[in-house]
Amino acid sequence: MLLARPTIFALIIGLLSCSWLQAAESFQLKVAEQGERHRALPLKVDVTVPAAFAEVKVVQLSAEGIEPIIAQITKPGLGRHFEDPLSREVHFVIPKNAVGPLRDFTVSLVEDADQLVGFRFQDEAGKYKDLLYGDRPVMRYMYEAVDTSSEDRRHETMKVYHHLYDPQGEHLLTKGPGGLFQHHRGIFYGFNRISYEQDGQKMSADVWHCHKNESQTHEEFVREEVGPVFARQIVQIDWNGQDGNTFATELREISVYHVEGAQVIDFASQLAAKADNLKLDGDPQHAGFQYRATQHVPDKTAKQTYYVRPDGKGVPGKFRNWPGDKNHVDLEFNALSFVAFDQRYTCCYLDSPENPKPARFSERDYGRFGSYFATHVSKEEPLDLHYRLWLEPGELDVAQVQQLRDDFVDPPKVTVEMNTNS
Repeated sequence: MLLARPTIFALIIGLLSCSWLQAAESFQLKVAEQGERHRALPLKVDVTVPAAFAEVKVVQLSAEGIEPIIAQITKPGLGRHFEDPLSREVHFVIPKNAVGPLRDFTVSLVEDADQLVGFRFQDEAGKYKDLLYGDRPVMRYMYEAVDTSSEDRRHETMKVYHHLYDPQGEHLLTKGPGGLFQHHRGIFYGFNRISYEQDGQKMSADVWHCHKNESQTHEEFVREEVGPVFARQIVQIDWNGQDGNTFATELREISVYHVEGAQVIDFASQLAAKADNLKLDGDPQHAGFQYRATQHVPDKTAKQTYYVRPDGKGVPGKFRNWPGDKNHVDLEFNALSFVAFDQRYTCCYLDSPENPKPARFSERDYGRFGSYFATHVSKEEPLDLHYRLWLEPGELDVAQVQQLRDDFVDPPKVTVEMNTNS
C-alpha cells in the first residue's frame, strides 16, 4: 500500500541524527549514475529540510559541468505521513542532455523565484479547473455537480475526470461526454461491479455507467501546490450508490511534472469505505484506471492505432483484451500509439507493483486502454493506488517504454547530505 511503501520513486534518504538536523544550514543531493537515457528524468526526494528552508518553495541545484537546475519543495503527498513538521519532498527534472553521470548537487536559494514561469490553476467556478504552465493549458479537472434537469445533463455530469492536453496545449487528447461510448472519459478511475452492505442491506453500484443514478461527485479541493517544476492537486470525491448515499470516499491526487515536450502525470488514489463489506470488481472495459483518447480517434484514425507491450509492437488496428488473451494480465506497462489532429502520440501506462494484482488489461483501437483488479476495501484500511502516464509526440519502442517504467518504480538512488556549522 502507498502508506507502507517508503516512496513510489524508491528514493533512499541518508540517516541523519537529530543533532545534525538542528545544526544544519543547507543540504546536498547526490544522484547515483543514471545510465544511458534519452529522456529527461523526473525525480522526487524525501528530506527533512533544515529550519531555514521551512517556508522555501523553490531552490536551485548546482553540479559541475551542467547548467543549474530549478527544484521545487512541497509537502508530502497523498498517503505519506511523517511526524517531523520539516518533512518535505524535493521535485526536480534532470534534463535529457544532463542525464547519465553521478551528480553531486548543491542546494541553494533562488533570487526572484516568483518571476519564474510555472504552473498555475485557473477555475471556472462550479464547472472545471484548468492547470496551466504559464499560459499553456496542461490539464482540466471536470467537476461540475450532478445536474438532474434532464437525462442528457445527468449523463454529462454524473462523474468527475481529468482531461489532458497535448504538450503544446493546442488540443485536448482525451474525450468528454458524448461520442462513441459516452461513459468513457479522459483519465478516469472507477468500477462497474461494486457490492457492499449498508444498514444491513446488500447493495450494488456501477460508478462507470451510472445508469441507476449512481455518481462520483466532487466534494472538496483538499490541497493544491504549484511551482516551476511540479503541480499537485488533491481532491475529495464521493462514490454514491443508487440511493444517493455515499458508500466510499476517495482522495484523488494528480501530480504533473514539467518535462519539455512531454506530459508526465502521476495518478494516486486513496479510497476509504463508508459501508461494510465493500468489494470493487468489474470487467476489463469498464473498471479500474483507464485512459480514453479524444473522439478524433474513432472518428478518423482508429485503424492507425497500435499498442506497444512488453512482448513487442502490435499491429495497427489490432488490440488485446483479458480474458480473451489470458496473458494480457499483470503487464508492467502498456502504451497506446494513436493519431489525432495530424500528429501521432504515444501514451505510456505504467503500473506500480504495489497496486492490487492480478491486473487485467484491456485495449481498443479507438483509444481506450487500462487495467482493473478486484479487491475488498475495509473501513479500517483504505485502498491506495499509484500509476504514471507519460505522453509525448511520436513513437516509442519497447525498450524506451520499459525505461520509463523502470524510472517510475525504481529510479536512480538519491542520498541527502546535510551541511552543518561544524
